[in-house]
Amino acid sequence: MRLGIDLDGVVADFNGGWTRAYNADFGTSISAERVTEWDQIPSLTHFHHMGEFWRWARSLAGGSLFRHLDPYPEAIPALIRLAGDHDVIVVTTKPHWAELDTYQWLVDHGVPATEVHITRDKWLVDCDIFLDDAPHVLHRLVVERPSSVICRFVRPWNHPIGGAVDITGWSTFEAVVEEQASTLAQGQRG
Repeated sequence: MRLGIDLDGVVADFNGGWTRAYNADFGTSISAERVTEWDQIPSLTHFHHMGEFWRWARSLAGGSLFRHLDPYPEAIPALIRLAGDHDVIVVTTKPHWAELDTYQWLVDHGVPATEVHITRDKWLVDCDIFLDDAPHVLHRLVVERPSSVICRFVRPWNHPIGGAVDITGWSTFEAVVEEQASTLAQGQRG
């Protein structure tokens, strides 16, 4: 099967990364756990709007913010296991200035991607199962991809969405993938 996997908030710890970099640059002590809403950054920082944040994030020492994110602990091992039987399709949204850093991040962390799509219109990528954390993306995937399984990686900044399967960890996602693969195999035999 084709597994459409988001990066930030799913594989890469975006909030842990930006808070660590922000604290280092500005001498603050913001905890990633304080992020409980989508696009909450201006209310937690000195930035007046997300545009100011993105200007800062693109020019960190050694590359953009996206070059400096840590993967969530179980993400890469789970993707490696899944890639044994399925195609891991990275489907992520990035500013144009972060594309090269994104590709380098994937290589540096050994993400076993068959394809990489950097797009705002994730629903245009053909996948059997999608895993994402962005509320607006999940809503669109549910509407535009009714024959795909849409999985919401449960995070403080998103809420249940009708038509999406809640995923609380990588082992849960692996179980959903294997269940779908089994159902598909039974349907092909029957």
